[in-house]
Amino acid sequence: MTMPFIDLAAQQARIRTQLDGAIGRVLEHGSYIMGPEVEAFEEKLAAFCGAKHALGCANGTDALSLALMALGVKAGDAVFVPSFTFAATAEVVPFLGATPVFVDVLPDTFNLDVESLKRAIRFAKDEGLTPRFVIPVDLFGLAADYDAIIPVARENGLSIIDDAAQGFGASYRGRTVGAIGDITTTSFFPAKPLGCYGDGGALTTDNDDYAALIRSLRNHGQGADRYDQQRIGMNSRLDTLQAAILIEKLAIFADEIEERQNVAQRYTEGLKGRYDVPTVPEGLRSTWAQYTIKTKSAAERAEVMSKTKAADIPTAVYYPIPLHAQVAFRAFPRDPNGLPVSDDLAERVISLPMHPYLGAQVQDKIIEAIV
Repeated sequence: MTMPFIDLAAQQARIRTQLDGAIGRVLEHGSYIMGPEVEAFEEKLAAFCGAKHALGCANGTDALSLALMALGVKAGDAVFVPSFTFAATAEVVPFLGATPVFVDVLPDTFNLDVESLKRAIRFAKDEGLTPRFVIPVDLFGLAADYDAIIPVARENGLSIIDDAAQGFGASYRGRTVGAIGDITTTSFFPAKPLGCYGDGGALTTDNDDYAALIRSLRNHGQGADRYDQQRIGMNSRLDTLQAAILIEKLAIFADEIEERQNVAQRYTEGLKGRYDVPTVPEGLRSTWAQYTIKTKSAAERAEVMSKTKAADIPTAVYYPIPLHAQVAFRAFPRDPNGLPVSDDLAERVISLPMHPYLGAQVQDKIIEAIV
């Protein structure tokens, strides 16, 4: 049997009875669009992270778009994004007419480097752009350094959109990710720590006005009813079936986050001293969307991949090409000092199987294959 990189089948076996019941209830009432499970899930999601509002949408990319739209993004705005992340974080920016400005990340946490952000803000101003937003990414499940980012953002008039597609549910100095930025976005793509069985996403915020705007924007900009269009919106609603599934998955999410800590600790104990293992600063707790080690060189990473392939162990490289080097983004501005850490990480990182159901014996096999 092939070893899974993320074992969705084990999770499904655990809650199959609850899933069947949840799906059956939706089939019985037949409200497939914005049915009662959507509001019920939103209430539970808001309570989980301590936000006042949670609003489901069609996917994590739409969540980012909706956040920018609710905050009034426009042409000429500079939106600061880390280069070492998935394309969705940056692609929504030019799609909405604004300009992404790429920022470097830290070599230990892989999250946004505030000193690079400061340089990028100055550069954007010199280029005639208006700094308006920063989108920190909670990469691989670890919250960005918000104590450093928030003061810089406020000093420069930037709204903060927390891209928590990988880090929703993580802890940051006594707060739960989902209630830190002006708006937090997340994804329920199946491979995420909290994933559905298709596409799905959500936004959380404490701001009543933002929440009201997002409710309208995700549903064609409607006002009092479906034929009252108050603004230009989009069709981005969370399916009722997915909401029903997510209710059941959310019920075990805290337990799964705890199990992820145990898996990460076993990896770290087995691999430290041989590779650069992930750093979790004091006061933070990761959801461990990925367990990503750093090899000494690209050549050593190739050796690790060869060893794991021979042992039938799946691995992944997130991300082999940083965004500023991608064809689609090469023309956009970036930190004038360059993005050397993003470039370096792209050559050396490799992610190992990570999920709450990774047994100790299987994990020992993975560790033994690469030490």
